[in-house]
Amino acid sequence: MRFTRVAYTLALMSLSALTYAHTHLVKAVPAEGSTVNAAPSKFVLTFNEAARLTALSIQKGTEPAKKLGPLPEVAAAEVSIAAPPLTAGKYVLTWRAVGDDGHVVPGKLTFTVGP
Repeated sequence: MRFTRVAYTLALMSLSALTYAHTHLVKAVPAEGSTVNAAPSKFVLTFNEAARLTALSIQKGTEPAKKLGPLPEVAAAEVSIAAPPLTAGKYVLTWRAVGDDGHVVPGKLTFTVGP
């Protein structure tokens, strides 16, 4: 019985380690949920490890999403993309990246431009 509990605990620990091993976003500019007074000139996504950005789009309110690019072809822990001109309003920046382990990692963040 004790062996079963130890084996179960070790299995759970190894699964949680694998979960944390995947690429994930650690910082963004603009930050998630932030309000900025002026439209950003660029978007900066910082990952916990090198990742290759494969898609990036921005959507204002109910308007159609617009693809952004060009995207860097080389994996990096910090990715910077020029922002298009933005007017006041709420935006959703949606991204997809591929980590060094080959896993696709999608994400999105919201921010508001305006007072």
